[in-house]
Amino acid sequence: MQRGGPVRGEEEQRRGTTEHHLPSAAHSPLPVFIFPPGLDFYADDQTSHKQVLTLYNPFPRVLRYKVLSTAPLRYTVVDSEGLVKPNSCIDIVTRHRDISARHYGTTDKFRVEVWEEGGGRGAGGRKDITATLHPTKLAQRDRSPQVPLSWNQPPQVFSVRQDTSYRYTGFPRPISSGLFSLYILVGLVSLVVLMLPLHGDPRSLLHENLHVSIIQKLVAAYVLGLLTMVFLQG
Repeated sequence: MQRGGPVRGEEEQRRGTTEHHLPSAAHSPLPVFIFPPGLDFYADDQTSHKQVLTLYNPFPRVLRYKVLSTAPLRYTVVDSEGLVKPNSCIDIVTRHRDISARHYGTTDKFRVEVWEEGGGRGAGGRKDITATLHPTKLAQRDRSPQVPLSWNQPPQVFSVRQDTSYRYTGFPRPISSGLFSLYILVGLVSLVVLMLPLHGDPRSLLHENLHVSIIQKLVAAYVLGLLTMVFLQG
């Protein structure tokens, strides 16, 4: 889910935290399927202060996950750790708690770690998600594309605060009935594909013609991610 790490706040300094290089997440033993790859928060757009990460599990086994952050005091995460059932997905809602001018342009990082239920975290996988606060949404749209800078000496990753009292409901803006029906139909088809057994699964009672490949499951998971962004962010 970059540039040099931001200067830490006074409260974080009192905690005695130090900066060091994070281990690379580029070669995770277990692939992590999460969408989107980055989060953009806009100070002048209150609806953007809450963002959704969708974590997919296309495997026929239960996965456990945990979300970490380089700036835990600035974010609240709903269900920052838990389980993802086989061939399903889960939405992880993140909220920026410190929208202030001193953080404009600051890029933090979330790290999503997954591992097989009952197994060790060392055999799992991880993926990093960037999170950037922009002053205005209009300025971000008009800005010319730039080559992202590599992270140089990022801060330590900490567990983020978990908010169990908040649950996201509703859409940020209305969708036409015809388009909404199409989205629902495509979403249902994608869910069916995710629930179908993989090729060669000896435990399945379905005909082999109803078995799907891992690539088909990944495509269906990607489509569900796009629909999630359409529904929740517009």
